[in-house]
This record gives sequence, C-alpha cells and structure tokens, in this order.
Amino acid sequence: MATTNDLKNGIVLNLDGQLWSVVEFQHVKPGKGGAFVRTKLKNVLSGKVVDKTFNAGVKVETANVDRREMTYLYRDADDFVFMDTQSYEQTHVAAGIVGDAANFMLENQDATVGLHDGTPLFVELPASVVLTIEYTEPGLQGDRSTGGNKPARLETGYEVQVPLFITSGERVKVDTRDGSYLGRAG
Repeated sequence: MATTNDLKNGIVLNLDGQLWSVVEFQHVKPGKGGAFVRTKLKNVLSGKVVDKTFNAGVKVETANVDRREMTYLYRDADDFVFMDTQSYEQTHVAAGIVGDAANFMLENQDATVGLHDGTPLFVELPASVVLTIEYTEPGLQGDRSTGGNKPARLETGYEVQVPLFITSGERVKVDTRDGSYLGRAG
C-alpha cells in the first residue's frame, strides 16, 4: 500500500483488480478545499488511458512489478523473445505488449521488461538508440542542416525524418519515445 503522495511515473497501481501504470501525475492544492492528485493512468494489459483524480493522502494499492534487465533475442511469429541477463531464462512477450518499442529493437539489444506474477506487462528501451539508415534518397549538392527533412528507412524498417544531408548507411541516434531524429552517431 502507498498513499497518493508516493505516486510517481511508472509506478503500477492495482485498482479494482486491474493493473494501471501512472503515465503522469500532478498534485493540485486549490486555494479553497482539500488538495488532490490528478493522474493519467494507462491500463497495463489493454493500453487504455484514463484520467483519474484522487484526494491527497488516500491509500492506493500498488502492484508488485518486477523490472528485469533482459536482452532481445529474436522474433517468433507474434512474440518477441527476451532473455533474462541474470538467470538466462527466456520470456516470450506478445507484440501488443512490446508496442512501438518494436520499431527500435535489434537483436541482442538490452531492454527492461516489467513482469507481474511472471506475466510481461511492458518493455522499456533506453531513451535513445543508435541505428543504421538502410535507405534514404541521396542528398543533393547544397543540402544543409537547415534545409528541411526527408524520410529515411532504418534497419528495423521504421521510417524517420532526417536532415537532407544524411545518406544511406549512416548511423543515427533516434529518440525511442517519439521516433525523432536526434543526430548522427559517432
């Protein structure tokens, strides 16, 4: 058990038998009346996002989520297979749970997998990853960094917008949260 004052992003709550991950929260202290906490919660299994308001100091039940460092091994039909870096145990994670992280995952890449009673709940990648541009239109003489963007296909098959001077085969840094280009990788 915890109180609403202990809420932070990523914590998983057990509300009415369902698991909800806190996406955002905000403590609000109006001039009149009691303080409250406004939250945005994401259902861990369905992905549905809801807004919920709690009175400040109310007890909420937290779910025991085991965050484990794992390595992505390969894709098996609709599942992604991860290996626990401690026990070398393999875990199958459904594509729906991996979600957009699949756009940035290569084999042998490290990720954090959240488990509740052995059931995978989510996959977290580092904030940015380095990937190779598989194909993009060639740049033209005179293209500069301020000249605009063009689409580029990454080695994972995901398409990202890059500056005009980037060429096929270059390694670039990509933000895993929104898929934006962050710069060339050294």
